[in-house]
Amino acid sequence: MAGKGYSPKIHSYYKVDGEKATRSRKICSRCGKGVFMAEHKSRHTCGKCGLTEFN
Repeated sequence: MAGKGYSPKIHSYYKVDGEKATRSRKICSRCGKGVFMAEHKSRHTCGKCGLTEFN
């Protein structure tokens, strides 16, 4: 059951190689760990605080 703060695709934000897991998405520099940024064509955007970083 999905509740507030639940992301059903969180498993796609990590890449697993053997026993090591690495993040495949950028983390928001303002919000910190646990908040991933959305990947757009020419920018990264945080859905929580609205921070936008252009490529």
